[in-house]
Amino acid sequence: MNMPPTKNADINFYFDPICPFAWMTSKWIRIVQAQRDYTVDWRFISLRLINSHIDYDTHFPEEYHAQHTAGLRLLRVASAAREKHGREAIGPLYAAYGARIMEAGPDEGRAPGWQGTPDLAADALAEANLPTSLVDALDDTTRDAEIQAESDAALSLTGKDVGTPIVHFEPPEGIAFFGPVISRLPSDEQAGVLWDAVIGLARFPGFAELKRSLRERPQLPSFGVTAQETGKTEDWHAGSRRLKK
Repeated sequence: MNMPPTKNADINFYFDPICPFAWMTSKWIRIVQAQRDYTVDWRFISLRLINSHIDYDTHFPEEYHAQHTAGLRLLRVASAAREKHGREAIGPLYAAYGARIMEAGPDEGRAPGWQGTPDLAADALAEANLPTSLVDALDDTTRDAEIQAESDAALSLTGKDVGTPIVHFEPPEGIAFFGPVISRLPSDEQAGVLWDAVIGLARFPGFAELKRSLRERPQLPSFGVTAQETGKTEDWHAGSRRLKK
């Protein structure tokens, strides 16, 4: 359905538009991209599909099923955009998704799954200079096989006990890792230092994992946390506040 890139990008960034930590990491990656003149191929990983074997009612907070489904709906639209308008369309579309989902105000009081509505998708498409008719792909389940395959490809790089985002630097042989999970956006100066530290650690052949499940709520309007505040610390068991493993 979708032609592969003719030239490897410097970074393959696998995202689900519903994930706040993927969004925060993507904002940092865009800073690094500008500083280092990297190319980024924005790719898909669906939290709904990689968790399809899990009973949402017993394993996740009640809003997760609707939220993850909303992310899958938006990835279907992105799949249609990539097929018809090329891989370069996805970076601007993801930015437009994030501006509406993560930066437009608190989630509190909104119905779970509001992120996957036709109005939001159409507004994001318009901002990305893409035809709003692509909103018809929200319910196009024929695209799920492509999204599943790309999600599987992402997990093949890191192992399955991870979430989003997954970053692959210098593909196809280069290093890949989940995250880094960050709750605050680094400054321009900090962005490069953090990148070099992450890459240096990931390049060590024997390195496998450095992790803590305690996380600050991200400094995003969707969480009601400003850039001047420190978000409440929570235990994101299994990376997603899962109720049980």
